[in-house]
Amino acid sequence: MAPEKRQELSQAVASLIGSIRSIKGCHRCYFGHSLEDEDELCLLEEWERQEDLAVHLKSELFKVLLGAMSLLKSPHEMKIYKGLSSLQPADRTAEYSLA
Repeated sequence: MAPEKRQELSQAVASLIGSIRSIKGCHRCYFGHSLEDEDELCLLEEWERQEDLAVHLKSELFKVLLGAMSLLKSPHEMKIYKGLSSLQPADRTAEYSLA
């Protein structure tokens, strides 16, 4: 990814983090990149309930996020982990790999 595109994508996603965190049911939302590969970006979200995540995935905010991902030269990868509240937080997380 061209450095200017990476910076543009990073700024766009970083500007959305606060709004995502304020959505009902969002426990955490982090954005970062790999130390080994600066083109490997990751947005990690943890949601209280599957329904909260479903609302987020249909939201205008998520559409903006997908629009920002259009800067990528390759498709993004989205992983959704489901689990019970008694499981570790990673089992209740939605992860978007923006590599």
